[in-house]
Amino acid sequence: FANFAQGLTLKNLLVFTNQRLLNLSDRYLLDKPSDEGQLRVIDGYQGNCERAVGTLSGGETFLLSLALALSLSDMASKNVALESLFIDEGFGTLDQETLEVAMTTLEKMQSESQKTVGVISHVEALKERINVQIKLAKNAQGYSQIVIVE
Repeated sequence: FANFAQGLTLKNLLVFTNQRLLNLSDRYLLDKPSDEGQLRVIDGYQGNCERAVGTLSGGETFLLSLALALSLSDMASKNVALESLFIDEGFGTLDQETLEVAMTTLEKMQSESQKTVGVISHVEALKERINVQIKLAKNAQGYSQIVIVE
């Protein structure tokens, strides 16, 4: 029974993830795991060939991970109120175009769902896009001080 329930949950997760992926990129879809237990990716730019997710670049992996994280949030928020989502790094692996798509998606999600979306990053391009920032500034004693920039 546990395997059956996990299979249904995975199937639902893949449906939500592929809906999110369509907003991020028209190239990839996730598919059920192979016999080895690894998720597969269907590459629309390569004749819909199926391959292991381990063959993706850092930026491509980030997009799939973001779609999975957002989908898990979608699934969890059906039963529990989730008012915030924090994304920790990964933005440094993205090219400018993919970074723009990721940020637009997060901004859209925040405005449509009324969730607070927090991004933890050192990427300068993000600092220009994010209105309210929480920065840690190290003082002379070696401690960090929280600085809020609006």
